[in-house]
Amino acid sequence: MKDIIEELERRRSVARAGGGEKRVAAQHGKGKLTARERIELLMDDGSFEEFDMFVEHRSTDFGMEKTKIPGDGVVTGWGTINGRVVYVFAKDFTVFGGSLSETHAKKITKIQDMAVMNRAPVIGLFDAGGARIQEGVAALGGYGEVFLRNVLASGVIPQISVIMGPCAGGDVYSPAMTDFIFMVRDTSYMFVTGPDVVKTVTNETVTAEELGGAIVHTTKSSVADKSFENDVEALLQTRRLMDFLPSSNLSGVPELETKDPATRIEASLDTLVPDNPNKPYDIKELITKVADEGDFFEIQEAFARNIVTGFGRLEGRTVGFVANQPLVLAGVLDSDASRKAARFVRFCDCFSIPLVTFVDVPGFLPGTAQEYGGLIKHGAKLLFAYAEATVPKVTLITRKAYGGAYDVMSSKHIRGDVNYAWPSAEIAVMGAKGAVEILYRDELGDPEKIAARIAEYKARFANPFIAAERGYIDEVIQPRDTRMRLARALNMLRGKTVENPWKKHDNIPL
Repeated sequence: MKDIIEELERRRSVARAGGGEKRVAAQHGKGKLTARERIELLMDDGSFEEFDMFVEHRSTDFGMEKTKIPGDGVVTGWGTINGRVVYVFAKDFTVFGGSLSETHAKKITKIQDMAVMNRAPVIGLFDAGGARIQEGVAALGGYGEVFLRNVLASGVIPQISVIMGPCAGGDVYSPAMTDFIFMVRDTSYMFVTGPDVVKTVTNETVTAEELGGAIVHTTKSSVADKSFENDVEALLQTRRLMDFLPSSNLSGVPELETKDPATRIEASLDTLVPDNPNKPYDIKELITKVADEGDFFEIQEAFARNIVTGFGRLEGRTVGFVANQPLVLAGVLDSDASRKAARFVRFCDCFSIPLVTFVDVPGFLPGTAQEYGGLIKHGAKLLFAYAEATVPKVTLITRKAYGGAYDVMSSKHIRGDVNYAWPSAEIAVMGAKGAVEILYRDELGDPEKIAARIAEYKARFANPFIAAERGYIDEVIQPRDTRMRLARALNMLRGKTVENPWKKHDNIPL
């Protein structure tokens, strides 16, 4: 027995060493942690249980039978994050560059299957060079098996990808189908084809960072949701995100104890909206003053900044916040903002996370660039997402709600459950000046008459009362009472039950 135990410890020691001291040192030299170091930091202390530590590839081509390392380039298993079960796989760049082989893929799919079966989230830590070329189609088949499980798990369990090194070729499509993607600045990148192929095919000269670095994917492509300075920050923020997320689509949102009373009055909100209707203000101030203890986890903050999305809590329970941002493009909706918010709304609906929407929107962004870029279809995505969502939806109009954008932003007409407005709200087809120029175009030559018409239009429509008279607004509330009113509305909606007509699936405008 003693010999077997000694052999077990020897084998474990070899497996834990990964690609060996030299390659581990090279990994550290790039400012990166190893796969096991990352898992240790991500999971609760001592909670990680590793699976398939001794698995090796079975390839015999190109002399591969002479090079076998236990684990085959990926570390898999399960553990807990703040006491909740989570499954994890981490690509080990020190072993075959983290490349995916047939057995490497089987280790990942085993974890994915267990996660779905046990209704627990799965987190993938990516640092790899793509498919293992020596295995050819067997590696490609492995990718397909992973992709299939990403699709089947979508909407059932949360899936999070953290890109912590290279992620190229087939490797990028698994993260692309997960719910959230985080990247590490300067050390991670994602692209389908690398700089060399780009140079050959298109004659463009571009670096890996310029082609698919964290800045590119968080500000331009919207592929990634957040980026962080280093491995440690990325992993700690992943832990923080997990505290907001349900374990599955059946588990309900997590509830954390809070000492922040739901009845808290925030008098400073009474002066948040400026007297000048064209002056901007920061909608994030409203979110942080309403959320429990000011805790707000923003999603895609560097992309389409004219709309804000993210998670907070009210009375300890997770809610999803969507808010127009007057500081950027006056909070107007454009193609990027619509896509960003639509995806977030659909995620929240998948996992029964209530939605709180703050509205200050002057309409959709005009121009040929937007129209040629498909603004109609992209705007329809957000409309579709809100209309199909069956979670509790509470909406607050703080200032402008003009035109079709009023309808799109979780209005009563697309099944908003509780719709509030501040006294500063303006709900109309368009702003007073534009409306008057259309309604009284024959008087445009008389500035005094036009000024009087504008004042008349503002008095009639630049307020929330017309909408309230028709029942489109449930109540006009005092800004200082916003947290209390939102908390009470969400409490009232806890038992909400509504079902959409049966369908195989919808056909959202993609």
